[in-house]
Amino acid sequence: MGAEHPLEGRVALVTGGSGGIGRALSRRLAAAGAAVAVSYGANAAAAGEVVREIASAGQRAVAIGADLRQVDAPEVLVAGVEQALGPVDVLVANAGVSRRLEFDDIDLETWDETLAVNLRAPFLLARRTIPGMRARRWGRVLFMSSVAAFTGGLVGAHYAASKAGLHGLTHYLARRLAPFGVTVNAIAPALIAETGMLPGDPGDLHRLVPVGRLGRPEEVADLTLAVLTNAYVTNQVLSVDGGTHPR
Repeated sequence: MGAEHPLEGRVALVTGGSGGIGRALSRRLAAAGAAVAVSYGANAAAAGEVVREIASAGQRAVAIGADLRQVDAPEVLVAGVEQALGPVDVLVANAGVSRRLEFDDIDLETWDETLAVNLRAPFLLARRTIPGMRARRWGRVLFMSSVAAFTGGLVGAHYAASKAGLHGLTHYLARRLAPFGVTVNAIAPALIAETGMLPGDPGDLHRLVPVGRLGRPEEVADLTLAVLTNAYVTNQVLSVDGGTHPR
């Protein structure tokens, strides 16, 4: 693989690929040479647009719908990617749900749905794709977390808990898969524009960020691609938060 296209010949699956961060990630992965499966929950039109953009640049891409609230969706999704593009080499579990609630207002249905999409689905996707990566002795797993996993955040306990769970999953898998050439990391963004998941008015939220503005999806994608193309970076949770949570 050349420096210009470090993921040439690889197949990447991006869940939540039609949203702001997912769209930027899908474009970056395609530009790096990967064939990209753009997974979406409800917005088929947006996912199709991402696929057309990638195809117009000469790369392979498909859009595949999946309701990650359903326990069998990860299995069906990966099988669809394998049929369309081949075995998954790069898993980016980016899809998430975010509904701002105070602690006393979080009902069991909301808790279960949040954990199903934000934590259970990434676990099942990893369980389905990792055996092939391990057998081929090359793979990349990246979970999209949140600074809320460190701080508790603004959305609510359900969201923070779901994202914190991804950190435990990252650390557990990374040490065990490193000998097989498989890296496992997480990215923890905060207050990223154009995502539809901001916990408030953007005009107010930017005041919480030391750099004085909201982040851009492309900035998350830049760091994500750097992580995915570096074989010596694993077992890390890296923040993209404008200095919100220094650590």
